[in-house]
Amino acid sequence: METRDIVFIALFAAITAALAVFPPVTLPVIGVPITAQSLGVMLAGGVLGAMRGGLAIVLLLGLLAIGLPLLAGGRGGFGVFLGPTGGYLIGWAVAAFVIGFLTERFWSRLTYPGAFVICVAGGVVVLYAIGIPWSAFVAKVSLGTALAGSLPFIPGDIVKALIAAGVIVIVKRSYPIIAK
Repeated sequence: METRDIVFIALFAAITAALAVFPPVTLPVIGVPITAQSLGVMLAGGVLGAMRGGLAIVLLLGLLAIGLPLLAGGRGGFGVFLGPTGGYLIGWAVAAFVIGFLTERFWSRLTYPGAFVICVAGGVVVLYAIGIPWSAFVAKVSLGTALAGSLPFIPGDIVKALIAAGVIVIVKRSYPIIAK
C-alpha cells in the first residue's frame, strides 16, 4: 500500500465522518436516524474501490469504537455497535467493499445508470440485509417488523445513491483513482 492509498483511506473516513454534521432525522418507531453518512459509504466504495473504500469505513468504525463522536448527533463509543444501528454500522464496511468491487468490475463501461444500480445494490440491498436482522435481534421484534420500520429510509437512500452515482462518474472521468 502506497502513501497515496493511506491518504485516500483517511480522507474518505473523514468525509464520511463529516457528513454527520447534517442533522439526523430520527423516525420514532425504531429510533434509527436518517443521516447523510451512508452517502459517504457509497462514495468511499465507488471512488476508491473495494479494498481502499472498505478500509476507509473500517477506519471510521475503529475511531467510533474507541469513543470518537463521529456519528450524527455526536454519538460514538463501542456502545453504538450494540444498539439497533449496530448492524448498519458494520454493514457500512461491507457495503463500501461491495460497491467498490462492483465499480471495479464494471469500470471500463461504468455509466451513471450503472453507478446508480451499484450504489443501490451495495448501499441499500446489502446494507439492509445486514442492518435489518441486527435491528430485529436487538429490538426483539420480528424481521417483518424490522423491515417495515426500515421502509421509510429507502427513499432517502435512493436520493443518496443518485448523488453518489453522479460523483462517482464525474471522478472517474476527471481524476480516476481506480485504475483498470
